Amino acid sequence: MTISTSVRRAGAALVASALAASLVAVGSPAGAVPSSSPAGHGATWLAKQLDRKGLIYNRQFKFNDYGLTADTVLGLDAIGGHKKDVRHARHALARHVLGYTGKKGERYAGPTAKLTVVAQQTGGGARHFGGVNLVKRLAHLVATDAPIAGRIEDRSSFGDFANAIGQIFAVRALIRAHHPRGQLALRFLLRQQCRAGFFRLNFDSDKTARHQGCGKDDPADTDVTALAVVELARAAHGHGKLEKALAKATRWLKRHQKANGSFGGGPSTARANSNSTGLAGWAFLTEHRCRAARHAAGWLARLQVRGHLAGTPLAGERGAIAYDRATLRAARRDGIDKSARDQWRRAGAQAAPGLLALSRCGH
Repeated sequence: MTISTSVRRAGAALVASALAASLVAVGSPAGAVPSSSPAGHGATWLAKQLDRKGLIYNRQFKFNDYGLTADTVLGLDAIGGHKKDVRHARHALARHVLGYTGKKGERYAGPTAKLTVVAQQTGGGARHFGGVNLVKRLAHLVATDAPIAGRIEDRSSFGDFANAIGQIFAVRALIRAHHPRGQLALRFLLRQQCRAGFFRLNFDSDKTARHQGCGKDDPADTDVTALAVVELARAAHGHGKLEKALAKATRWLKRHQKANGSFGGGPSTARANSNSTGLAGWAFLTEHRCRAARHAAGWLARLQVRGHLAGTPLAGERGAIAYDRATLRAARRDGIDKSARDQWRRAGAQAAPGLLALSRCGH
């Protein structure tokens, strides 16, 4: 199967907006963990997924996956110990800014926001990244007129795929850049938090509707809620409303952690999985909830490839993290082929940082 350039571009926007793809939050590591630790093994496996050009290449559908490359960069940076790999991938992304964020009149807000965070977090210079001022481009994708003031928007012939995940990255990027539209974007994001404490994924489809906040029928979403906590914790200092919102989100996550430590995601990923558990566990670690963080990490560790692997279908895959137990069982039998590797990479980019609690939290 092949993917045309136009379909690939639209797909990149969808993937960057979807939960499975928009996944790893960032934060400066408190010192790299040992390479022999679960998180260290996870990072080593992730680094091996980058090709010689520094990109994640999807061999099944034959295209460079810029969004997943960005997720991998952020995951490696969070765990630490892979500065050379991070720098190599960042340089690769800088050569493909337009291919990821949109060209020929197309502008995708989610990818632009995430790439801005990549540049800021890894020392790439967000105002001149690959010859593009990402901060300026992102700010232009933030609406300024009521009733959607602060909302990020795609400008594309394929439609507007922007959602709360991209909004979170945009808030973080613009606030860090001290851009005035950062506060505008933050106010709109806070309207996406529902009364129970979780953040919803999708914005209102009607941009003219007076009410643009969470409604009573909006489904809960673990990934968006956890991402908000991890990404915005630093920005919350001194901002009372945001501090309260993140504290409320953390309490919601704690109430919804399963007895075995795991989490499900949104409506389409409700069963326990490593992506959602990784993000939630990292949110707990960010908020110094070590007991809950270790509980989540303990569940994740049971999905990680480990032990004696020579001569098995999983030889060379030490550190990889399965999406769920069924995926791990299948890989032990058949290995990780090109049709399955994409899911493993996405799971690893999000779940590996969630394993940090095993090294950074006391027993």
